Amino acid sequence: MNEAKKMASLACEALEDKKANDLKVIDIEKISTIADYFIISSGSNRNQVQAMADNVDEVLGKAGYTAKHVEGYSTANWILMDYGDIIIHIFDEENRLFYDLERIWRDGQAIEVSDLL
Repeated sequence: MNEAKKMASLACEALEDKKANDLKVIDIEKISTIADYFIISSGSNRNQVQAMADNVDEVLGKAGYTAKHVEGYSTANWILMDYGDIIIHIFDEENRLFYDLERIWRDGQAIEVSDLL
């Protein structure tokens, strides 16, 4: 398993541990140079969104991966976590519908989360 897929798998497990809603993984390796995978999920409230981000940071940190950049944690409307090979988007429900990243990145290949685990 390559590093990006391993990171994506760990991130998905961390998100699922905090009951992430509608977890999606998009392989963007062939259409973009910014990352290999986008991971998109949402939470029902600010506390859940922040808990999801905290758990991802803890799980990936224990595996030796550190975020290059994190944005949006304090407002928890949309937390973006950039780990280089993977980019994690954790939304509240309203902002996920508004920004609709799945539509914007539809040229990428949707991956079943179970295929990563």
